[in-house]
Amino acid sequence: MKFENNLKNKKILITGNTGFTGSWASLWFNLIGVEIAGFSLLPNTSPSLYFESGLNKIITTTFGDISNFVEIFNCINTYEPDLILHLAAQPLVRYSYLNPFQTYKSNTLGTLNVLEASRLVKSVKGIVCITTDKVYDNKEWSWPYRENDKLGGSDPYSSSKSAAEMIIKGYSKLNKNSSEEFKIFIARGGNIIGGGDWSEDRLVPDFVRSLVNKSPLLIRYPNSIRPWQHVLALIQAYVMLLSKIIDKDDDLPLAVNFGPHDIVQFSVQDVISILSSNWLEPEIKYINPNLPEANSLLLDSTIARNKLGWYSAWNIEKTICNTATWYKQYYENPKNAFKITLDQIENWKSSYIEP
Repeated sequence: MKFENNLKNKKILITGNTGFTGSWASLWFNLIGVEIAGFSLLPNTSPSLYFESGLNKIITTTFGDISNFVEIFNCINTYEPDLILHLAAQPLVRYSYLNPFQTYKSNTLGTLNVLEASRLVKSVKGIVCITTDKVYDNKEWSWPYRENDKLGGSDPYSSSKSAAEMIIKGYSKLNKNSSEEFKIFIARGGNIIGGGDWSEDRLVPDFVRSLVNKSPLLIRYPNSIRPWQHVLALIQAYVMLLSKIIDKDDDLPLAVNFGPHDIVQFSVQDVISILSSNWLEPEIKYINPNLPEANSLLLDSTIARNKLGWYSAWNIEKTICNTATWYKQYYENPKNAFKITLDQIENWKSSYIEP
């Protein structure tokens, strides 16, 4: 892919590299020929894609907490990366209700620490910061949110990410101490799915656990609509934005939406149905929710499409099918996690036609 060429042989630090998205991103960058290092906590799930795919043997990871400035600064200063992909976060909405302080510390203070440390290290040319579609002040309306719509956040996770964006905006106006340009992009993505995610309180991992443990799948909001897309759709977006930093391209706004282009909207129930038809059907129990959750949230990705040439190589149905396939093949032989993941990356690339 043309946009990958700028990153070959570059040094990229990934924060949160041991997580679900970070592991897929590490494998993609490794295929390009990027020199990767990571800064992250240890994986908080077992199994984890980081260990199952052998990434712990492929890239050097500094284990630490982004809310500790000294730890992240020492890592960046020692590694001297050209670029940083900032993924590290507390990513779960329902967890944020129970642990608001930890959520704000990781998502807001952690982002501030990464930005300041990067500003102080001469080698860093720019950062791509990952936030979420949930930064918008959700009015539950039927049309997609655009980049200039009002930010908000009615729960600790969403508001912590909105607060992080305000900090990022301030840092985007600064130059580095060396007077060199310091470029920052924000990527706002929808609900990602894909193989190798075993996080708590997420639809697909919960589905997988219900099959593996032969336990009921508990569903709170079967009719909720989300901007579902494969994790590779967003990783491609991150690669494109990092490439734009190398190009010194100023044709993009600070924040860019990355959501699916499918006309048909898929609910939680739809996702479960397609997963079941491609693997096994779990027992489902509908439960009363004890915490609020948005019913509908859609993103307008016109800027990403027109200015980056970004789009999802797989539609939502194919995304769900490939996700089910990943888990089915993994549980047939867990030792194949690395190959299964690489095969899907290559399949994605072959499905994407560059504009």
